[in-house]
Parts: sequence; structure tokens; C-alpha cells
Amino acid sequence: MSTLVKMLDAEGFLRDLSQWSPSIAELIAEQDAIDLIDAHWEIIELQRNYYETYKIAPVTRVLIKIVREALGPEKGNSIYLMKLFTGKPAKISAKIAGLPKPTNCD
Repeated sequence: MSTLVKMLDAEGFLRDLSQWSPSIAELIAEQDAIDLIDAHWEIIELQRNYYETYKIAPVTRVLIKIVREALGPEKGNSIYLMKLFTGKPAKISAKIAGLPKPTNCD
């Protein structure tokens, strides 16, 4: 765990995005008391694909839109995402996905 701590900034985001891996994602999720399941991985993959295309982590409204377009309205809504990623879905899911903090997150 101490190696992970050195890899993260003060808010828990990776300092070097190239160090991300699914096992690192699991460790980051543990810090937020999240047990990753397939539903989490769907969102993480969408976020990573978005970042690869646009070089920015999606903010909440954009995240909801891309999830809705890819996975349908039952998953593309704020309530579903908040249940998965406790309270601040764009910020927490970006952190687990190894992306920078979205621009509008505190």
C-alpha cells in the first residue's frame, strides 16, 4: 500500500497516468471503500475511452450522457452513478480509472 501512496497525489489521483492498471484501480477503489464489480468496470472503460479521445476526464453531465448513449437510460443517470461511485461519481470514477480530476470537481 505504501507504494500506491507514493503514486498518488494528495487527493488520491495518480501522479503518472501511465501507471494505471486494473490492479491499481482495485487498490484506489479500496481507499474509497468500493468493491469493483462489472458495473463499475463498464463506467471505467467508458471514461478511459473518453479520455483517450478528448484528453480530458468527463465532468458529471458528460459522464451521464456517454453512459446513457453506451449503456442506456437505466444506467445513464445520476442516481445509478452515485450508487456505484458514492456521491461524486465523476470525480471518484475518474480517480479509479486513473484519469486526472475532472475540471469542475472540488
